[in-house]
Amino acid sequence: MTTPTIGCLRVNGATLHYEVRGQGPLLLLIPGGTGGAASFDRIADDLAAEYTVATYDPRGMSRSTLDDPEAGQRVTEHADDAFQMLELLSPDEPARVFGASSGAITALHLLTTHPERVQRVVVHEPPVVEVLPDAPEHRALLARVQETLQTQGLMPAMAVFAAGLKKDSDTTGPKAEIRLPPQAAVRAEQTMADLPYFVGRIVPGFMSYAPDIDRLEALSDRLVLACGQDSRGELLYRPAAHLAERLGTELQHYPGGHTGLTTHPAEFGELLRKAFRAQGLSLV
Repeated sequence: MTTPTIGCLRVNGATLHYEVRGQGPLLLLIPGGTGGAASFDRIADDLAAEYTVATYDPRGMSRSTLDDPEAGQRVTEHADDAFQMLELLSPDEPARVFGASSGAITALHLLTTHPERVQRVVVHEPPVVEVLPDAPEHRALLARVQETLQTQGLMPAMAVFAAGLKKDSDTTGPKAEIRLPPQAAVRAEQTMADLPYFVGRIVPGFMSYAPDIDRLEALSDRLVLACGQDSRGELLYRPAAHLAERLGTELQHYPGGHTGLTTHPAEFGELLRKAFRAQGLSLV
């Protein structure tokens, strides 16, 4: 594994930890959940053979600190953080951007607000449930999660959240066992430390976000919507599928499920390379 160059970027209300590898056009990787920059460790080196790969911990996560630890979190602010990264690391040319899960929501907003800074965006399972026809049902789920968090604590709230995300799945058939790599197990302690912040502030702030669909349609030639092959039938699959149909674009399928980046890094990274090489082309 290549040792990255590490830096800190001061933004409004926070200080961001970021890491840079490789050389070439900038590829900004925006993590989701509680993954942080470390969630890209298994694909960053390979991508760095073609790109200057930048990863970072979103504000409030891991090594990126908030000035006010109790501050509420908004997609607009996180997208501005990503924009500041582009301004720092690629001031003279637009960049390629990948976002996973909540990071995919950040990437969508970045595209709609600063399209001149983005050459191509790949988003993997952005949980923008507000685009769905049954959005009120999912708002009710988020309210139950927050109520459970306040009255019963973190793990009961996580159980409510997980059940809501899986409820559309077919749970009658056998499921393949997923074994996480040792690197993911090493990150478990940090993941647990970030969970209260993620469930309490990122989840409600991000899953209530409604993207500007008209704006996305105008920019659809530089947007790739992707889902996990194993995510069909799950809630987190549906928003990207709905957007692809609404925008008239092809929905891409990546290996694994919502966490395919962790469970299938080599295949995932190869598909990312193809997506960023295929500017203006139809992907298979």
